[in-house]
Amino acid sequence: MHHHAANPLGFVASAAVWFVMMAAMMAPTVWPWVRSFARFGGTGVAATVTFASGYLAAWLAYAIAAAALQRVVPTPAWIAPFVFVVAGLYQFAPLKRACLTHCRNPITYFLTRWRGGTAGAFRMGAEHGLFCVGCCWALMATMLLVGVTSAWWMIALGTIAFVEQVVPHGHRLRVPVGLACLAAAARVAIA
Repeated sequence: MHHHAANPLGFVASAAVWFVMMAAMMAPTVWPWVRSFARFGGTGVAATVTFASGYLAAWLAYAIAAAALQRVVPTPAWIAPFVFVVAGLYQFAPLKRACLTHCRNPITYFLTRWRGGTAGAFRMGAEHGLFCVGCCWALMATMLLVGVTSAWWMIALGTIAFVEQVVPHGHRLRVPVGLACLAAAARVAIA
């Protein structure tokens, strides 16, 4: 993470990189939701695209916030352990568990919160996107430490998100990932 002078074009480029990265990492995770939306009652391709657009809008907000943070926060030595501690502790937080429970149950969500029309499709997508951001924001923040374009880290985080949210019993990965983040914080702090 580097401290940059205010440059609107640089900020837009940074936000775009974050957004593309987040969209690519989360595509496998959101696919079951998009498929469920279409099967549950999404009326055609346009409604399904609108649902996906709402989802992407939530991640766009995250990308803008991450790009802003990346541009204004310098990189003191304590930031890496701090980010890993936050990511690790968040894995045990009640909010993480609640968001993860939501993300693992598309049919339950659609049965209880279905909204018709284009606006309803977008709103459901955005609401799901907010739950997904709520589930993954802290782990994704570790990209600040390793670089937004680290392909290996993107694959690792995308895989963790997919397993946690989609794979049967994947919610159990939450605890070992939290412990691994805390161990990474200790290792970085000692180094």
